[in-house]
Amino acid sequence: MKPFIIGMTGGIGSGKSTVAQLFANLGACVVDTDAISHQLTGPHGGAMPEIEAKFGEQFINDDGSLNRQAMRDYVFNHPPARKKLESILHGRIRESVSLAIEKATEPYIILVVPLLIEVGTYRPIISRVLVVDCDESAQVKRASERPGMTREAVQAIMAAQTDRKTRLRVADDVIDNSGSIALLEPVVKQLDQRYREMAVNAQE
Repeated sequence: MKPFIIGMTGGIGSGKSTVAQLFANLGACVVDTDAISHQLTGPHGGAMPEIEAKFGEQFINDDGSLNRQAMRDYVFNHPPARKKLESILHGRIRESVSLAIEKATEPYIILVVPLLIEVGTYRPIISRVLVVDCDESAQVKRASERPGMTREAVQAIMAAQTDRKTRLRVADDVIDNSGSIALLEPVVKQLDQRYREMAVNAQE
């Protein structure tokens, strides 16, 4: 039986993780490529030996994890380094995604991919595109509150991502995350019901 997969994306600071958790609370299977990437680059993660071999120990923390701040700064100033890092991570992430999808027993899958539109790797397997949206000033405010992130760094990441207008143009569904979680919950609940119905219809 082919799984019904919704590809969820949105700019940095849009609240993808919050929305994904709400879907998970309602019984959806959530597969988050960012979370997988963090596992791979965590203490002695699966990608760390190759990262250390190709980039050097200056990018490795004492606990064996990736020094994200140092790597982020480096790849933004050295585009070929970004490609090298992606070549190490993307294949491993795809393998983990495939395994998670195979194991899923939930009614539908929310596949969280920050660069869903930019990269296009997962487009063939998804049935719908869900965009989590908020205005750009809110993105900057939220993301710059994260440890190690400055407003300038957030704005640089936003500049490298697909612009808001393009994301909204390709979306099948949009969640406006400009407000509180209390406002989000009924919207997610409504979409959850809709996706359950779509998943059933897709199997008929």
